[in-house]
Amino acid sequence: MGSRDRQILRLAVPSIVSNITVPLLGLVDVAIVGHMGSADYIGAISVGSMIFNILYWIFGFLRMGTSGMTSQALGRRDLTAVTQLLCRSVAVGLAVATAIVVLQVPLKHLAFLIVSPEDNILRLASTYFNICVWGAPAMLVMYGLTGWYIGMQNTRFPMLISIAQNLVNIAVSLLLVYGFGMKVEGVALGTLIAQYAGAAISLLLLSSHYSRLWKYARWKGLFEKRKMLEFFKVNNDIFLRTLCLVAVNLYFLSAGARQGALILAVNTLLVQLYILFSYFLDGFAFAGEALGGKYYGAHNPEAFLSTVRRVFGWGCLVAIVFTVVYLVGGQWFLGVITNEREVVEAAAGYLPWAIAVPLAGVTAFVWDGIFIGITATRGMLLSSVVASVVFFLLYLLLRPMWANHALWLAFVIYLVVRGGVQTAIFMKCHKKW
Repeated sequence: MGSRDRQILRLAVPSIVSNITVPLLGLVDVAIVGHMGSADYIGAISVGSMIFNILYWIFGFLRMGTSGMTSQALGRRDLTAVTQLLCRSVAVGLAVATAIVVLQVPLKHLAFLIVSPEDNILRLASTYFNICVWGAPAMLVMYGLTGWYIGMQNTRFPMLISIAQNLVNIAVSLLLVYGFGMKVEGVALGTLIAQYAGAAISLLLLSSHYSRLWKYARWKGLFEKRKMLEFFKVNNDIFLRTLCLVAVNLYFLSAGARQGALILAVNTLLVQLYILFSYFLDGFAFAGEALGGKYYGAHNPEAFLSTVRRVFGWGCLVAIVFTVVYLVGGQWFLGVITNEREVVEAAAGYLPWAIAVPLAGVTAFVWDGIFIGITATRGMLLSSVVASVVFFLLYLLLRPMWANHALWLAFVIYLVVRGGVQTAIFMKCHKKW
């Protein structure tokens, strides 16, 4: 194993451990409500959590943009820029979170209007939303801090924060649901409490380990127009690209919900397989993000291209392993999540699509990490626009014949197209980069 592989693993493994707690937490939430005796609870948690995932995902530029710009500033050894990027990202995150809390009522109505769940699911999901919306300040502060840590080549802190946050979430949710007899409210409160615990730990680690950097801080010009325009120029492409991804994922959820509670529950279970794979592979994407940005900022093309090749090698290995695991144990996995036999039996018919996701998506995931690191955000936007158009056209064309199978086929092709367009862009521009 070469030195580049060791660098990648040093960054990837903590990110994988950190990321893997997120889908495991989602699985625990689904498993808790999956044993409450009704598929409505699964659908409600799916709708409620997906709304927040998408809402925060829209503002994912706070993590991605901060990571890429910080890693490049670190490669240039510009520590003043490093500290200013942190402060700028956290300040923007708090401003966005304040807007979410203030506008929570129209946001909730808009989200449920788009998803259009059945009335009984709507009532339960509304309860979940009303509680979890107050976690927006904690979540968006953590986005900025996580991106900054990754840009600083430190994936260990996000790992520790994520593990602690999710342990709190699981413990509190189980206590409230099984100890105090709460249902959806218990799961939502567990999530809210854990979010603020994670934010507190993030700030504590920042204070205890990076205080030496504050001597490089220059508060004058922190919100200077030119610097803010540069910050939002990078993040604007990421924001628009994220809107494309959100449109696809939200429509995927909505199209399933319109086919009834059973199909919504089926898609919720199968999406857990996609999430599990994606967060695992994101560990290597984060490594490409941090190392690629650092070597790009240091103007070291040999190390940059070596990083690209190595990260792709590890990503393909991960995709192959997950494909085999899902082939062998996918059916068993569905039975572990819920004891609703009707849901498990219905999900088995769509399982092959979930098995196809790792190999279909590996290229897009790895390129996302590399493109974020070098702030090639326009390429990310272009690939997402093209892939989203293909998704909607393909599904609308095949829906009358294949129904939910058309939805999954369109999603798999969407992942392939995203990766293909990014590959073409890199091959065209890699000499300049």
